[in-house]
Amino acid sequence: MTLEEKITRAETRIFKAVFPNTTNHYDTLFGGTTLHMMDEVAFITATRFSRLKMVTVSSERVDFTHPIPGGTLVELIGRVEHVGNTSLKVRVDLFVEQMYSEEREKAVSGVFTFVAIDENKRPIRILDQPVEAVG
Repeated sequence: MTLEEKITRAETRIFKAVFPNTTNHYDTLFGGTTLHMMDEVAFITATRFSRLKMVTVSSERVDFTHPIPGGTLVELIGRVEHVGNTSLKVRVDLFVEQMYSEEREKAVSGVFTFVAIDENKRPIRILDQPVEAVG
């Protein structure tokens, strides 16, 4: 399997409804709840790609470009963006959809870095087996 095929197979899409218990006094999704959902999707993506124990080590710039109102649906899409020796980066884009119309727009995006660890919680190589070159 090529690296490109592994990345494609690891793409993760999750839908969630924005219920009142997840919104603030402006009736928009809490930022912390948004980050929690994004980190979860990034973790699943990283694990599906590597099939190793992965831990979040950082989140890079996370841009909130559109409010996420209560009573909407969100789709989170995680994609592996970079693979290093022991770490990888996953971009997560969150799209907000109106429940009763076709309206949809990107609301948040961010990049999360993960490190693969062994049973002693020490970093290990992600790609021990050779992967065919992309292209």
